[in-house]
Amino acid sequence: MKPLPVSPALKKFVGAPEVSRPEAVKKIWDHIKSNNLQNPANKREIRCDDKLKSIFDGKETVGMMEIAELKACGILDKENSHI
Repeated sequence: MKPLPVSPALKKFVGAPEVSRPEAVKKIWDHIKSNNLQNPANKREIRCDDKLKSIFDGKETVGMMEIAELKACGILDKENSHI
């Protein structure tokens, strides 16, 4: 997939101004796994640390679908790259 422009918060998280959706999801999941942020009682829920809060609008928890969609955390569509 082609890299897309990202928000400033996601740029800081992934370390690049553009990233493909699969690569962004991979980096987020790598962070989740390495910091044991998946809720053991509900595997579909992710507990956000400060780094994840920076890309998910300060939310305490996010669901797997929010990560997969990447809308909240800053993948910008070509038409909306000026936002």
